[in-house]
Amino acid sequence: MELDKVFEALASKPRRQILAYLSEVALSTSDLAARFEMSAPAISRHLSILENAGLVSSERKGQFVLYKLNGDSLVNTLTGYALEVCPVGRPLKRESHALSKKKKTP
Repeated sequence: MELDKVFEALASKPRRQILAYLSEVALSTSDLAARFEMSAPAISRHLSILENAGLVSSERKGQFVLYKLNGDSLVNTLTGYALEVCPVGRPLKRESHALSKKKKTP
């Protein structure tokens, strides 16, 4: 997942709202269009950008295509970026990793 694509996708308020809806349940384009004052083709364009950024995925269910949030991708991308620009977080990451190893050791 390319960082620029993620930030481009997140730059749009409607796309952030779409992600919020998809964080609760998988929805079709028409389900999403009903929640916005926008046409289904406009929602499809937003979903295409989100899918291209790796933030949502789609699955065909009968005659509908349902979209769902790829929450892990979003969290991993934003966490990775935060760790790049905030070196203060790096010691915390190492400490957290060390603690998780201790817990696994019998």
